[in-house]
Amino acid sequence: MTTWNNSDLTSIGAAEELDLESERGDGTLRAPVTMWVVRAGDRLYVRSVKGTDGPWYRGTRSRHQGRVEAGGVRVDVTFHDADPGEYAEVDAAYRKKYGRYTSIVEHVLTERARASTLRLEPR
Repeated sequence: MTTWNNSDLTSIGAAEELDLESERGDGTLRAPVTMWVVRAGDRLYVRSVKGTDGPWYRGTRSRHQGRVEAGGVRVDVTFHDADPGEYAEVDAAYRKKYGRYTSIVEHVLTERARASTLRLEPR
């Protein structure tokens, strides 16, 4: 596992939104999708409101890598399925960061969304 440098971790983790581009099988990048990103400890996570059926999530399955941009940082990443043991900490991070959007944040806290939790790691 590659770790984030503190500057990138802080910048991306503090950003309101993240743009994610997953790689197609041929190595080209898909169009960026804007989403929420959270930091839990020294890790960064994203989730699909539509769970594993979400189009952008399905796009991460072909090569498990892509590019993200947030907080002035653009970096190539790998997408790792989060372990269910990480879900509670990620849930708490979503509640803390986006809790002011009460009617929206609950959509990323469902079992369906949890199943799509991806940990982003720099490459």
